[in-house]
Amino acid sequence: MKTTKLANAESLAKKLSILVEINKALSRTINLKEALGAALQILQESYHIKSGAIFLLDDDRTLRMSASVGYQADSAKTKYRLGEGLTGRVAETGKPVVVPQVSKEPLFLNRMSTWNPASRKEQTFMGIPIILDYRTLGVLIVNLPYSARRDYGTTTNFLILVASALLQPIRLHQALELERRRLADENAFLKQKLQSEHSFTNIVGTSHEMREVYAMINQISPVNTTVLIRGESGTGKELIAQAIHYNSPRRDQPFVRVNCAAIPDNLIESEFFGYEKGAFTGAIRQKKGRFELADKGTIFLDEIGDLSPMTQIKLLRVLQEQEFERVGGTETIKVDVRVIAATNAELEKLIKSGKFREDLYYRLNVFTILLPPLRDRKSDILLLADHFMIKYGHKHGKNIKRISTPAIDMLMRYHWPGNVRELENCIERAVLVCENEVIHSYHLPPTLQTAESSGTLPHLNLQEAVSTYEKELIQDALKTAQGNRAKAARLLGSTERIIGYKIRKYDIQPARFR
Repeated sequence: MKTTKLANAESLAKKLSILVEINKALSRTINLKEALGAALQILQESYHIKSGAIFLLDDDRTLRMSASVGYQADSAKTKYRLGEGLTGRVAETGKPVVVPQVSKEPLFLNRMSTWNPASRKEQTFMGIPIILDYRTLGVLIVNLPYSARRDYGTTTNFLILVASALLQPIRLHQALELERRRLADENAFLKQKLQSEHSFTNIVGTSHEMREVYAMINQISPVNTTVLIRGESGTGKELIAQAIHYNSPRRDQPFVRVNCAAIPDNLIESEFFGYEKGAFTGAIRQKKGRFELADKGTIFLDEIGDLSPMTQIKLLRVLQEQEFERVGGTETIKVDVRVIAATNAELEKLIKSGKFREDLYYRLNVFTILLPPLRDRKSDILLLADHFMIKYGHKHGKNIKRISTPAIDMLMRYHWPGNVRELENCIERAVLVCENEVIHSYHLPPTLQTAESSGTLPHLNLQEAVSTYEKELIQDALKTAQGNRAKAARLLGSTERIIGYKIRKYDIQPARFR
């Protein structure tokens, strides 16, 4: 009796030791195949199984082998449908299956060639479901040498504990896979959104000048040619650069923007090319530069005319050779970067004054896109104003439906020295101060309303201001009524006779609104 108890105690201690080793092995890696393979290896070495495998259910409810030990390499492709063979039955029922002698079991398919009937060496099959919250995730199968004295109940309970330990890496893998898919979906959505937002078809403007710009974007986007975008400040040069990138074969790669005018001369080299650890005081670790971050993608160099002469020399080498060294480093780094540059400066004058290198100018000036100022594309002002009205109405929670006719006239008469950027700021301000559904002229910034800046309105006394406001209300009502005086009078709570008198007084042309 004492001998039996001692043997049982030793067997229990051995199994506990095996479980501890399996748990240690499972916690060493987040790679699922490595973790499951390590657990099977421990079973083979310490529990002396002939062979073993772990099958996991995939999305189409098929059991596919994830790890194995003691099988030939070609067995890795083995799979079972639910209910197929002993392994499929374990997964379908969620209950262990024990076959002491596989030679007497017709459901034993022997797909992995672990047992040869001719050898007369009988073996035992044991299949254990891997279950989480009453849901089968997979199956642990183990093949043991047949022994008539084996305690199958104890062995089954031990393998159930092993299967429970396997839940740890399986759950971690599923969580990581779920997060990976979520991030992949989010990444795909964001890329699609970026491409949609920065498609040149979403650039507002139908003027002849802008149609020419669209044609040039179409021509240059598919190729890797360097592009130089020229135009006044506020014309939307970065928007054009983004449109070129997101309509090019590099659309899935980085788009890196550098404002050359905003970076001090003593830092621009390290910003462009990065630096090595210890290159200067404060360089506590290696840092990649903008060109390295833009590898395989596009770098947008805004305000290129503000670069220092020394940086121009190094930039010329990058454009020619597509290679550079980090500050403080000796390793030559090669990159594949498309360069799009932009400037509002007259580079030709800078060349004559010696402030801009002529060879760099010719290297950049391969394909030039000239953006027209807003004053030269007056027909786009109303389209842009409506676009910004909707954009900032949504942003600031304002239900603004339109811009009044006098306000439109004021926008059309202004000369827009700040171009589209200034127009956008004006409309955002108007949206913020607008207290109803219509933007009126008095909602626009003072710069549009003073004679000094726009020539749109003279200085008014009280009577003139009232008359101006009255005229604006009548024009707005006529626009809503499509030039119908009677309907406009009803909208204003007046009579057609009075409105007719005011129309003559203010020299308003109702036909203009039909």
